[in-house]
Amino acid sequence: MNLQTLLSDWNVMRFVRLALGVYIGIQAYETQSILSALLAAFLLYQVATNTGCCVANGCAIPKKKNNTDTTKDLEFEEITYEEIRSK
Repeated sequence: MNLQTLLSDWNVMRFVRLALGVYIGIQAYETQSILSALLAAFLLYQVATNTGCCVANGCAIPKKKNNTDTTKDLEFEEITYEEIRSK
């Protein structure tokens, strides 16, 4: 994990995870609950690595592309068909 990952691509869900992680972490400390502490650690890990529910960026939010040429996606290749007849 580098500093660029931590400081870039902040969105609403990342702020929600941060708020929940901090809140649950404080509650876990006050109640001495291991399960709550694990949940808070998991949420804060997701915030730090910018991942979603999966590992290895399986559910990460895709980065914005700077591709301005959208006509490339609209080009289609000619499809040829061959008729097959049975005897």
